[in-house]
Amino acid sequence: MYNAFFGFDENPFSLSPDPAFLYRSQQHEEALANLIYGVQSRKGFIVLTGEVGTGKTTMLECLRDYLDAQRIEFAFVFNSRLTPKQFFELVAYDLDLRCDRTSKTEVLIALNDLLLQQAHQGRTTVLIVDEAHNLDWEVLEEIRMLGNLENRRGKLIQIVLAGQPELDRKLDAPNLRQLKQRIVLRFSIEPFTEEQTTEYITSRLAKAGLPEQAVFTGDVLSEIHLRSQGIPRVINAMCDNLLLTAFAMETRIATVEMLDEVCLDMRLEWPGARRVRGRGRSTGEYEDVSTYTPGD
Repeated sequence: MYNAFFGFDENPFSLSPDPAFLYRSQQHEEALANLIYGVQSRKGFIVLTGEVGTGKTTMLECLRDYLDAQRIEFAFVFNSRLTPKQFFELVAYDLDLRCDRTSKTEVLIALNDLLLQQAHQGRTTVLIVDEAHNLDWEVLEEIRMLGNLENRRGKLIQIVLAGQPELDRKLDAPNLRQLKQRIVLRFSIEPFTEEQTTEYITSRLAKAGLPEQAVFTGDVLSEIHLRSQGIPRVINAMCDNLLLTAFAMETRIATVEMLDEVCLDMRLEWPGARRVRGRGRSTGEYEDVSTYTPGD
């Protein structure tokens, strides 16, 4: 809606995990390098964790682009609330296994044949599981068993588990100690620092067609970082709403007052926040401002 007004070629703050807009911070470069290295070296199990909205799925999309470019077979499990039967059906579908996909036995036989064929050609196969913290214990055990498939050159299937920090705690459970021992690479994505938040916003604006941005002042950028707590997904939502508000007000500069309205509409809370009570953007009226601390 506001792209033409600001001179964007495309939406700079889409919530979709588009690798083209990847902000290559040091930790994101390291995360992607770990994923690729783990696959190339046939390490077996790789775990990627991070809080909600920190960019895990974007990392997985970048990995998928790499696998496509290298013509490496992979299955991507995006819905982790599955029974073991559904898990095997989804893997069989993604890898296009020629078998009765409702039979675990036939899926395993067809999968083993595929893995051996790929290994004979000097290739590997990858299983990517997003939102892995939601996996049932039974499915995690089935995944562990898949990790036993190997030959003299290494693991026949490389398994990437990505999820929220609860995944790390889940893997620490005594009944999963065998799976935990097989994890050779771990990486955790942290929220942005204030400097990274500014670079992130600036880089997305530049990629969208605004290399010399003057929309967000230094004060607004600092407030965006504070209120988003450095979470990329929240930053995107805030900036998108700010641009929409500025467009509606026919100005090309966002203000802290606009940010107040956006945060009110999004019902955001952050450490040291000031809770604004009122009727929001529809009237612009605010009845009262009171200090707020988490837990109120």
